[in-house]
Amino acid sequence: MAAPLVIAHRGVPGSRLEHTRPSYELAIVEGADYIEPDVVSTKDGILVVRHENEIGGTTDVAKHPEFAALKTTKIVDGVPLTGWFTEDLALEEIKTLRVRERLPKLRPQNIGLGGQQQILTFDEVLDIAEEANRTRDVPVGVYVETKHPSYFNDLGIDLNDLVIDNLERRGANHSASKVIIQSMETGNLRRLRSRTPLTLIQLMDRKGAPYDLIAAQDRRTYANLTSTAELATIAEYADGIGPNKSQVISRDKRANLKADTGLVGRAHDLDLLVHIWTMRNENNFLPANLRIGLDKAAPGDALAEYFEFFDVGVDGVFSDYTGTAVEARLKWLASKG
Repeated sequence: MAAPLVIAHRGVPGSRLEHTRPSYELAIVEGADYIEPDVVSTKDGILVVRHENEIGGTTDVAKHPEFAALKTTKIVDGVPLTGWFTEDLALEEIKTLRVRERLPKLRPQNIGLGGQQQILTFDEVLDIAEEANRTRDVPVGVYVETKHPSYFNDLGIDLNDLVIDNLERRGANHSASKVIIQSMETGNLRRLRSRTPLTLIQLMDRKGAPYDLIAAQDRRTYANLTSTAELATIAEYADGIGPNKSQVISRDKRANLKADTGLVGRAHDLDLLVHIWTMRNENNFLPANLRIGLDKAAPGDALAEYFEFFDVGVDGVFSDYTGTAVEARLKWLASKG
């Protein structure tokens, strides 16, 4: 049986603050095949690693009086957001901030880690992988997501340019490089295809649509993109898909795992990889039939969920708990003889 990839989703945010050096380093120690940074741009055009360009929820920026006047409301992918945005701060300013836990009610174990770590640059995440690979037989890769590319394009910032320039400068934009690029939008992946031989992954969600399609008044949704015809179109510019896990195994009205949707089979028929997101240990994120107890923050039967998705044939899993994902993979492979 092929061993599905374990992709460390923002590092190991179940045990460390997401997108921080300790989080990525722990993921590597625990056996991740790839570490995943999300990238947005600073005011001076440097890629930094944050899940969103609004950083009020994940840093101590609100405690910095020198940045008080930068608090504002913006429309990002059609949604109004109020806070502080990476594109309004230079890298030197962003480096004065410290990271805090994004989900304190679900991950109180990480609250005490706040105030210690800086925001990383994309270059620094590549350095972390490079440093680890000096002593590894099997290299760990970097699986980067460009966030809100249409939004940044409207600001005159091309995230594709910044990613490719960074990889070119490091000599990493070649077919043997263990780097994957993913996006929730379609147009930027199409434009990337002629610029890189690296693996490209079209992300999908259970609701909504790629924002570039919305902006172009294209009525196609993420659900539409799972059809055989649309998957064939994706195969023209990408090497795989990254669906929300509920698009692969559906849930019933009570949030129990229900049935294989056939998406993996349709994708594989077109030689597309399938990397699902996001596997987490907490009851809050598990299907109802795999929760243990009533505490949303407590761990449920996460291993059972992995086994279900491995049986369906996914090629990789994004996980907030690398150790759990690696354990599940080992036990699943052993069960298959």
